[in-house]
Amino acid sequence: MIPTLHTKRLTLRPYLRGDFDTYAAFMASDRAVYMDGPIDRNQAWTWFTNDVATWPLYGFGTLAIEMDGKLAGGVGLVHPPHFPEPECGWFIYDGFTGMGLAEEAGRAIINHTFATTDLPSIVSYIGERNAASIRVAQKLGAVHDVNAKAPEDKGTLVYRHMRGKA
Repeated sequence: MIPTLHTKRLTLRPYLRGDFDTYAAFMASDRAVYMDGPIDRNQAWTWFTNDVATWPLYGFGTLAIEMDGKLAGGVGLVHPPHFPEPECGWFIYDGFTGMGLAEEAGRAIINHTFATTDLPSIVSYIGERNAASIRVAQKLGAVHDVNAKAPEDKGTLVYRHMRGKA
């Protein structure tokens, strides 16, 4: 049920237990600041298992990003109870930034989600100071939706991805 997707440079695959240490280290770092981090290892486990569990619950979810057989990040959709809508997010690990991987992986997961679900749109909740993710969302064709509700009352922008625009 959990797909493996391929792009020109990437493999987007289901998470493996062995991916957790890298995931937890990223989530404990300052690089996770726009994802409500840094968080400790126990909280990272909760998020990691949530990412895995989303697939059977909703028919969409998060995948690990691999490049040349190396774990490069994560991308996918989540919809925890406090999120008004399903959200597409991405993160890239150290050593893999600046190569356009978030855009490439984001495009693949958004296109896959629209092809396999009836969602009319998907949002990305992005911290207002997270210029890199705002650029990725815009490159993916998302538009700032000033009328959409964000999970937090302030500091979060909502970018909307419409079917057929990624």
